Order: sequence, then C-alpha cells, then structure tokens
Amino acid sequence: MADKPQSGELFGIPYNFERPSLGRMLSAYWQPGEGMLVKKPFGIGYTLNLANWRSWVVLLVAGGLYYQQSQSAGDSEEESEEEPVEVLVDDD
Repeated sequence: MADKPQSGELFGIPYNFERPSLGRMLSAYWQPGEGMLVKKPFGIGYTLNLANWRSWVVLLVAGGLYYQQSQSAGDSEEESEEEPVEVLVDDD
C-alpha cells in the first residue's frame, strides 16, 4: 500500500501532518516577507503571521471584543440578582 502524503493542498487549502519541530513552529508564525495569513506548521488551513502588523490589529480587535463580551456577561449576572419583573398579558 502506498504511503499517503504528509503535506500538500486539498481544494486549495494547505495541510501538513508531519511531526512539528520547534524551529518549524517558530518560523511558521514569524515570516516577515509574507502576508497576514501563512500556512499552518501543523494541521489544516492558515494562521496569523505575527511579523505582519495587520495580524496584531486582528488580535487587538478580537481581544477587545472578548473583553467586552466577558464584561457584559458579568453585568447580566448582576442584573439577574435583582427582583423579578411581573409581566401582564392582555388576552383580547
């Protein structure tokens, strides 16, 4: 039986299932000459290139949205501690 390829592309999406090394992991996330998205060092798809400033903008926006969501979840817990509201429905 023929060995299956460990890396390549399938429908234009890259994959790599070779055992990752520390050097390959570090070099995959820091590629100064490349765009914002680069091939993942292990797995399927793309990841952020931390050498590109646009990746840092994406991380800051995602972090800000996560922080805002976690703060609003904390506020809703405080509101649930208040007394319940009575709702009247008119059946006309």
